[in-house]
Amino acid sequence: MARSAAPRFIFVTLLLDILGIGIIIPVLPEVVEALVGAGETEAARYYGPLVATYAVMQTLFSPLLGALSDRYGRRPVLLLSMFGMGVSYVVMGLAPSLWVLFVGRCLAGVTGATITTANAYMADISTAETRAKNFGLVGAAFGVGFVLGPALGGLLGEYGPRVPFFGAAVAVFANVVWGTLVLPESLPEERRRAFGWADANPLSGLANLSVNPLVAGLAGVLMLQSLAQRGLESVWVLYTGYRYGWGPQENGLSLAVVGVGAAIVQGGLVRRIVPRFGEPRSLLGGLLLTTVAFCLYGSVPQGWMILVVIPLGSLGAIAGPSLMSLVTGSVEPERQGAVQGALASLQSLTTIVAPLLATALFVMGTDGTMGLTLPGAPFYLSAVFLLAAWAVGLVILRRHGPTPSG
Repeated sequence: MARSAAPRFIFVTLLLDILGIGIIIPVLPEVVEALVGAGETEAARYYGPLVATYAVMQTLFSPLLGALSDRYGRRPVLLLSMFGMGVSYVVMGLAPSLWVLFVGRCLAGVTGATITTANAYMADISTAETRAKNFGLVGAAFGVGFVLGPALGGLLGEYGPRVPFFGAAVAVFANVVWGTLVLPESLPEERRRAFGWADANPLSGLANLSVNPLVAGLAGVLMLQSLAQRGLESVWVLYTGYRYGWGPQENGLSLAVVGVGAAIVQGGLVRRIVPRFGEPRSLLGGLLLTTVAFCLYGSVPQGWMILVVIPLGSLGAIAGPSLMSLVTGSVEPERQGAVQGALASLQSLTTIVAPLLATALFVMGTDGTMGLTLPGAPFYLSAVFLLAAWAVGLVILRRHGPTPSG
């Protein structure tokens, strides 16, 4: 019974992780404005670093949590991380000053690295037949959280800008109680390995990605794919507002469609598509579909056309679970945590870099620097990243993995 509840608990854990990010998006700027006692312009000086702090802390601590889970097991690391996440929301909700808000955000970044251990847990309990399905469930959690988070944040924010923080804390603490009751340990004692501080170093931890040539190559694919996706997320609202005159309602609808599409594809279609076409074909095909979608995002002349393109981009989401399934299938159980931690660090690094690249390119494409108006420039750059990811994936799979045919 407990074992059957494990995938559901992991799903809810990751869902709450994404919900926690999304639920405070509508109210965090207002909280910052109140704490600095100024308007939006002055508050923006602090808001950017506050948002970046989360990614920085995830980058630093993801390898540590992964290595600890390889040594002490997934269960205690998951539950303690979730508890710390709940505490971070309480700290931010009660923050009387800006520096306390930063402390809460730092703690949220540290404990928000639960995806590292959650992915390792999924790898532990998955077989060759269920890997793609289980990691599709992980992707579905992200999709659902991406839909519900901002909507819930806006709804709770009507009762006060601090209310969403406490709502998130209650949900997280409830999940900790549930996990304490139903979550079994997935990593047996005989498969655990000694803890080494080298694994906790975010830079040396990346060395875990060289565990074999296939993982190293797929890590490059993941980095390029993540740069593209994080870049899109950074300029989506700026782009649609500039080009189509969209406001919060239109952007909310478009983001909801993105989330629903991701949930449908990764939560349902993945288990049909990947077994039929295989992981290599699904990965490469998903990358190509997303490349086309990004080019269309940057070029369609009417806003309603974006909603037509989104399903194509959503179908490309089969690439994520396929990639993770290939990685976990080539790594020994005792190294899953370290490898997942390194992958999470790599993605966190792209979360720091991609927004800087995308927003700078958006400015250049709209202020005349390029000599022409090209607001879709960030999407074209993302398409280049995705095409490069496809090329790297094709080469690495032909040399070190199952050869994609056709």
